[in-house]
Amino acid sequence: MSAPRSSPVQRRLGAALRRLKVLQDRGQVIVQSADLADHERKALTDAGFLQRIAKGWYLVARPGEAPGDTTAWFAAMRDFVGAYSTARFGDAWHVSPAYSVSVHAGATALPAQIIVHSPRATNRVVALPNDSSLLHYKAPYFPAKEKIERRGALRVLTLAAALVRLPSAFYETSATDAQIALATLTDASDLNRELLGGGHSVVAGRLAGALRTIGRPELADDILSTMRTAGYDVRESNPFLTPPPVLATTRIASPYVHRLQLVWHAMRDEVLRHFPDEPGLPKNVDAYLSASQENYRADAYHSLSIEGYRVTDALIDRVATGAWSPEQHAADTDARNAMAAHGYWRAFAAVQASLGRILTGDNPGAVGRADHGTWYRALFGASIEAGILSVADLAGYRNAPVYIKNAAHVPPPSDAVREMMPVLFDLIANEPSAAVRAVLGHFCFVFIHPYFDGNGRIGRFLMNAMLASGGYPWTIIRVEWRDQYIGALDAASTRHDIGPFAEFIASAVLSAPRSLTADE
Repeated sequence: MSAPRSSPVQRRLGAALRRLKVLQDRGQVIVQSADLADHERKALTDAGFLQRIAKGWYLVARPGEAPGDTTAWFAAMRDFVGAYSTARFGDAWHVSPAYSVSVHAGATALPAQIIVHSPRATNRVVALPNDSSLLHYKAPYFPAKEKIERRGALRVLTLAAALVRLPSAFYETSATDAQIALATLTDASDLNRELLGGGHSVVAGRLAGALRTIGRPELADDILSTMRTAGYDVRESNPFLTPPPVLATTRIASPYVHRLQLVWHAMRDEVLRHFPDEPGLPKNVDAYLSASQENYRADAYHSLSIEGYRVTDALIDRVATGAWSPEQHAADTDARNAMAAHGYWRAFAAVQASLGRILTGDNPGAVGRADHGTWYRALFGASIEAGILSVADLAGYRNAPVYIKNAAHVPPPSDAVREMMPVLFDLIANEPSAAVRAVLGHFCFVFIHPYFDGNGRIGRFLMNAMLASGGYPWTIIRVEWRDQYIGALDAASTRHDIGPFAEFIASAVLSAPRSLTADE
């Protein structure tokens, strides 16, 4: 029997897909009209393989993405800015000094508008997806080529060149990025060259004041001495509107680690403002653990449902009791959901073992450091055994980029994960407040996004382990709260506003069944 013949539409789409694969094999996720014939572009767009960004520009996409899904766009936004600007201006462009500083500081949140400077620009605004935009600013001055460097798809000013051209308002609107960038300086030599070359006495005073404020007085004095020796009248001024936290180590090797430390110190007081007082560790550890274990069914249902799995109470119960049987129950043949439920049961049990150690006096941060890998392996072990995932998926932290669905925050690169995770558990271990350990532990974990999958579930396990360290009850984030939960996490990631997330978690804790107090 001969195979059915494909239609002309299918044949055109097949040919267009082969052409698109050639472009993707070159590493392209952004496509220009000139890269494809008109009929190829139309076939790919109609089938959902291309999404229009701006006139003549397209994003490689996956068919079937929900309307309004912005994940692919946020993943490719920097690539588009680089490709579009290079197509228009060649090498005669760079992103603004402000965004250059943010890139040097390892910023993970994408701005609503990226400004590109070029002497060939016409001050045009290009509307982009998700209410974002690109402004091409006609720069009256364009720096020498040695003052521009590549960071991925972007051309950015060197750190010294960007800092000298940085508007003073940046220290108010992006104080964390400013502090991180200043902390990466090894000495003041490059800054002094920029300052002297342009006679920037006002900027010199501002930089000196900023450096002194973040705990680097030696660099501040170097700038003042150099400029004054050259005959400039420099008046030191502090550009930070609110005094930034000064860490014990003010010079850093990793901007990502420094961001994590600054965020923790900057956010902890806001968490405490929203949270109820700690009940204290219960005297009856077995009773506390028994009460926590009673939450298994509801916790599994809501946590898995938040991640898009379709599970029922009956499936959860059968998995927990060992009665899961595809032969007897038709619903059990759905391997993906069943293995997710089975993995959750194993991981929940592993977390209960961790709770036992915390409740009997072990340092919560040390337990989290030692055990979070065990929770992760338990979570996905059943899927490995069923052949849904490969053994390599249990290796540990991710080794490639990941993107959070519809979030403007792009998690740090994989090499930064290995720098940040030990520091996260140091922060947890040294934190005196269980509320802060729970809220910031959860937030920072999903901010780092150390694994390819399971970050939300492990983050919620970590939150509950840290809540237990203060005697708070096991707390379930319900699926019907998902939008508020994800929105609060996004506000913390993109705007450094932890208030909504702290308030959300505190409300969830207060709605949970009463925990055993230190006297029970």
